[in-house]
Amino acid sequence: MAERLGKLNRMPTMTFEPLLHAPIAIQIHVAAVVPAAVLGAYLLLRPKGTPIHRLLGKIWLCLMVITALSSFFIHKINMFYGFSPIHLISIYVLFGCWGAIANARRHNIEAHKRIIRGLYFGGIVGAGAFTFLPGRIMNEVAFEGDEIAPFLVVAGIGIAVLWMLSKEMWARRRLS
Repeated sequence: MAERLGKLNRMPTMTFEPLLHAPIAIQIHVAAVVPAAVLGAYLLLRPKGTPIHRLLGKIWLCLMVITALSSFFIHKINMFYGFSPIHLISIYVLFGCWGAIANARRHNIEAHKRIIRGLYFGGIVGAGAFTFLPGRIMNEVAFEGDEIAPFLVVAGIGIAVLWMLSKEMWARRRLS
């Protein structure tokens, strides 16, 4: 019991070793998605429609396309000819990026916002949560040897997403 409690109290060590030895497709994928996660959060929290928003939004969409395209060269979960259900998210991201641009150009800002939020919370937050589960490279990077922390992180991300979605639903109900 004391040994188990000792594990809970220690900080997990972080190592980039598994990522450095990963295939190039995974390295490109991570190199695109990490800045996309940070930049996306910044864009969601800052004022919209400014020149800097437009510039950073274009960069974010490019990072998302690179993330999605690189995923088609990752075959860690081989369920159907080298692909898995997670690749459906990549298809969603590619169509979503196109839709976000098309709606912004048509000045359909509500549709643009809805697509961007879906891309961020589904494509980055939702899919990203699964990368921290045991057996995945990002789990090894972030939690080397820790058994409990990944589940806590995934649960925390899930709770945060549910909170954001409920907040959005309440806002919509107030407007109707």
